[in-house]
Formats: sequence, C-alpha cells, structure tokens
Amino acid sequence: MPAIENPRVFLETLFHAAVAAADPAKVLAANLPEKPKGRTVVIGAGKGAAQMAQAFERLWDGPLSGAVVTRYGYGARCERIDVLEAAHPLPDENGLKASRRLLEEVSGLGDDDLVVALICGGGSALLPMPAVGLTLDDEIAVNRALLASGAPISAMNAVRKQVSGIKGGRLAAAAYPARVVSLVVSDIPGDDPALVASGPTIADTSTREDALRYIERYRLDLPQRIMDAIRGGDSAAPQPSDPRFARNTVRLVASAAVSLEAAAATARAAGVETVILSDAIEGEASEVARVHAAIAREVVMRNRPFRKPVVILSGGETTVTIKDGGKGAGKGGRNSEFLLSLALGIDGLAGIAALAADTDGIDGSEDNAGAFADGASVARLAAADIDGAGLLDRHDSWSAFAAIGDLFKPGPTGTNVNDFRAILVQ
Repeated sequence: MPAIENPRVFLETLFHAAVAAADPAKVLAANLPEKPKGRTVVIGAGKGAAQMAQAFERLWDGPLSGAVVTRYGYGARCERIDVLEAAHPLPDENGLKASRRLLEEVSGLGDDDLVVALICGGGSALLPMPAVGLTLDDEIAVNRALLASGAPISAMNAVRKQVSGIKGGRLAAAAYPARVVSLVVSDIPGDDPALVASGPTIADTSTREDALRYIERYRLDLPQRIMDAIRGGDSAAPQPSDPRFARNTVRLVASAAVSLEAAAATARAAGVETVILSDAIEGEASEVARVHAAIAREVVMRNRPFRKPVVILSGGETTVTIKDGGKGAGKGGRNSEFLLSLALGIDGLAGIAALAADTDGIDGSEDNAGAFADGASVARLAAADIDGAGLLDRHDSWSAFAAIGDLFKPGPTGTNVNDFRAILVQ
C-alpha cells in the first residue's frame, strides 16, 4: 500500500470515526423505551448529557420534561429539557443545585410514569450530594484525593457512592414507583453500567467494606468525619435486590469496544491492517505507554508481533498518581501523559506516529483532548530547550506538547467512551 502521507490527519480521522460510533443521535434511536401511560421525565448527567438530551428530544414522539447536568461549556440547545452546567472534575455549588433539581424532577411520580436516565462519563463530579452529616467541601475533598491517588475508576466510584445521597442507585430509588430506563454511554473499562457516573440510577453490589479497602489500598488521606460517615452512615447504597429496582431497565448504548471497532474499520478501508490490543486497559499512564512503545519498537525493528504497516489501537482508562499532595505538578491529563512517555520510548524511530485523546474532547482540566507524538517529538522538545523526561516527572505533559504545537483540540464531542489511543507504524 502507499504510505500514509499525513499521519496526523489519518489518526485524527480514526478518532472522529470512534466518536461518531458513539454519537447520541445514532445510538439512542435504536434504544428508545416503550411509551408510558403517564408522564415521561428525562434526567441525566455527564459530559455528553446535553447532547444525549438534545438527541432524545428529537427522537421522542410524545410529551416529556426534565433536566440534565453537564460540564461548563458542554451544553446543547434543548426545547423541553433544561440543561444545567456545573464543575468538573471537582464538584461545585452549581452541581449541588443540579443534584437537587434532578431529585425534584423524579419526586412524586406514579406507577404509570417513566423516567429516562441519560448517563455518561463525568457524572460523578457533576452530581454532588453529600451524605447525611457531610458537606460539599467534604465531597470535594474526597474527589480531590481520589483524582491524585492513581486508583482505577471502579475503585474511585465505589468510594464516591458511600459518601453520596444521589449516587449508587439512590436517584432511581427516589423515582419509585415510576419505572426507570437508564440509557448509558460507558466510559468504564469492562463496561459495568453501575460504575458509569457512579451509577445514580443503577444499584450495584459494592459496599462500605469495599470502599474502606480501596481507601486503605490507595492510601487516601481523608478527614476523620468522612471516614466515620463511611463506616457508620445510616444511608447505605441500595442493593440490586431492592424491590424499588424490580421494573427498571438498563441499556448500554455505546462503549469503547464499539468505537474502537469503528476506528479499525476506517483504517482498514484506507488499506492499513489494524489490531485492537484491548478496550479496557488500566494502569499508570506512563507505564502503559512504555508497553505500547515497546510493541511499536518491536514492529519497526522485527516486524512482530504485527507486520507493518499497522495501526495499533487501545482504549480503557489509565491513571496518573500525583505524589506529595500535588506540589510542583504541572498541567496535563492522562492521555497527554501517556503520549509524552510514549514519545520518550520511541525517540529516534522513524515511521511511528501516535495520537492519544479522551473521546469527550477534554484531557484533564485543560482545553485539549490529548496530543500527537512521533519518533522526533523528543528532538523537537530538545530543540526548544525542553527536557521531556523532566516534564514527565512533574506531570507537565501539557506544557511539553503546547511548546511544540502538538496538542489535539477537537473541542467537546458530545459523547464519552473513554481513552482513544492509536499508533501508526509504517
């Protein structure tokens, strides 16, 4: 096959194919619930919740009302569903107001009413509702500690559920006796819908004991009042056997697996063989990158385990452990950190180009989804008098790629199926 002349454009095309496979208008059309005899109330939370609400409004042939909450700047125009905005990744007062509003929307409903819950990644931070005896500041402290801990998202959300008055199925319980249909876009490795956005409308089997084990394992330093609330709170999350969930339905409408397959099909249509390592990779971003770099080097040097040209895809959610309380840490999310570590691992090798990005359009707290890298990235950094390894040690990958113009900024995508990583080896 002819060489890909512009690897970055090619990789960006794969990213957009992955995002398009999780487009709300496409995935919701095939998953509309049966119309109820009574009211239809729509609620939702996540970085793609507004786009999901917009699509649902257009698809639903009947009356409806409701409210969803999304991150600041991620809103979309809706006619009948109110779109609220709040802070992410740390909660704020507007998130607390949004949580109260969603609880109000589902209160006082009857057997004949239907609640449609539009749930996607990011909802955990957007739906703060401190458990009895705790404050919003306490919930912010829990989120801050979790974000710096390096804990996987499953562990983070197990802890979040135990300090919340709305997560862990509690929002659905508040809607009882109405039937709740949860339409979920998964950003969770393994696609357990009960973990997406900490499962506000879906009960799962995690317990206080699970949360305490995670707190110990990841050495979370939480105030004593929070620990006391987890150990002895009077509002444990409801379990799946709770009769209030008997009529509810959960539908996974989009996931990383489907999106990676769409990207692979796009690459193959361009004549490039493609392999998917996994849609559920977890671990420290810089260490996962070193493994990916080793695979890419092996392909370049020995044509194994895959023959070049090839695109290597992977998804999931890596983590970044911030030590010393974040002192001296720079800017950047897990995808740009992955890519800076990858750049160091492929330094000097021609024929490798890579993109790592979050499918929601934002990596961490900055305005980029991720970045591009190739075998000359470290040389470009050196030419700009920048020590790539030093910036990686300080978790300052954003500054590295910003300095050489290699940030990837597609803007909010309206969906979220977690990390997207693509390595082209020619």
